[in-house]
Amino acid sequence: MSDKFYAKSPGNEGYIKNMEVIGFHDCDRHYLFQTQLYKTAEGKYYLYGGCFKGTGIEIIDVTDPRNPKTVQYMDVYDPEKYSYMSTPKVQVCEDLMIVATGNCLEFLHGPAPENFTPVPGGVTIYSLKEDPEHPKKLSFWATGDSSPGSGVHRFCYNGGKYMHLSATAPGFIGYIYRIVDISDPTYPVEAGRWWNPGQFLGNQTKAAQEKEIHGWNGYDTYPGYVHYPYVLGDKAYLSCVGAGFKILDISNPQVPQVLGEVGMTPPFATKFGGALCHTFMPIIGTNYAVGLQEGERFWCVTPELQEHFGIQSMCGIEMFDVSNPEDPVMISVFPYPEVPEDFPYENFNYCGLEKPGPFGPHNIHEPMTNKPWIENRKDRIYDCYFHAGLRVYDVSDPYVPKEIAYFIPPNPEELYFDVEMANPPLGTTEDCVVDDRGNIFVNTMHDGLYILRSLV
Repeated sequence: MSDKFYAKSPGNEGYIKNMEVIGFHDCDRHYLFQTQLYKTAEGKYYLYGGCFKGTGIEIIDVTDPRNPKTVQYMDVYDPEKYSYMSTPKVQVCEDLMIVATGNCLEFLHGPAPENFTPVPGGVTIYSLKEDPEHPKKLSFWATGDSSPGSGVHRFCYNGGKYMHLSATAPGFIGYIYRIVDISDPTYPVEAGRWWNPGQFLGNQTKAAQEKEIHGWNGYDTYPGYVHYPYVLGDKAYLSCVGAGFKILDISNPQVPQVLGEVGMTPPFATKFGGALCHTFMPIIGTNYAVGLQEGERFWCVTPELQEHFGIQSMCGIEMFDVSNPEDPVMISVFPYPEVPEDFPYENFNYCGLEKPGPFGPHNIHEPMTNKPWIENRKDRIYDCYFHAGLRVYDVSDPYVPKEIAYFIPPNPEELYFDVEMANPPLGTTEDCVVDDRGNIFVNTMHDGLYILRSLV
């Protein structure tokens, strides 16, 4: 047995370079998707985790990162009534916790069951000010539709008047960008919206709708949908799946205006994967932004899918010069993740598959200007690269990004919910957040929360 406490069993220790694991929490067997931190005036740190497939929020006291403690698992909706719902994303700022709700993605969890009761898609707003261990519900804002796949996915809240959502809407295909005024958090009101050409059903023929819905690759990827609006000041940085990255002027939220855009697909991420363009995030205090194309969890990849799509185009992380928002320019590509010497596979593209799969990055640590309890460095990027684990990059020279550390978690030995896997479960990272003390919180697939520190 390894003396590394995070080992699951002999020979299943994971892989680590220039980092150390200082803590672990099993998250009470809830498969966390996105996590957020909150620091109280008294100096206590709490972690709030949205669930990949679940009905609530996991709350953990991480004041002592070496000894994380369960506070509670808080249901947002009745788990008996809404068995097919998800609480995938959460944002915390200015004493508010905002939780996204939606109906589970069918390609991960199978078709909706016969007794499917759609959860109202939208966001629920809570106050943490009175008691961060027992959030107080203030309001709910609904997207207006509740079909399978509907609701809110990724969104941005950095305090202030508006929250910025990737959300479905009646009459539209996929997620669009919706701006909601929460100056009164007990009474949220939509203030504006924006969508890509082809998303609005009302001005398309049935044939055009079918083409848009099924995309160019025949797998319902909604080529133009808005996956994530990251907002800094009066500009929104949008990742639009197959429609690339866009920068919008939102100084008037009623009429968002495209300033500049850069197409990425093709050549990147042209086939099966997650959100083909996943994140477009400016590095605060610089003229640069990071963009990425999402890969996929290999347990989703069946032989039939591989046969249908063939060889996957590269999914990667790139650096952009956005000094002129009307002309964003890609200036570099991050290196392929280092493969450990004793890793059982030649590279991460095969990694247990007979043919190369849709390998690529996922969520990155997202600094924001109004969240002083999370790390905000101009020279570091942290990415959860699915089964390549957590990757840490030095971007002090934006033209030459360098990988400096990694952590690949042990393989899960028991699934957290029933799902038919095409491949053996691989240690897989989903999301990360870094606090102002340098602690890195990483949640993993069918596993728990690892707490690490960089040694470089």
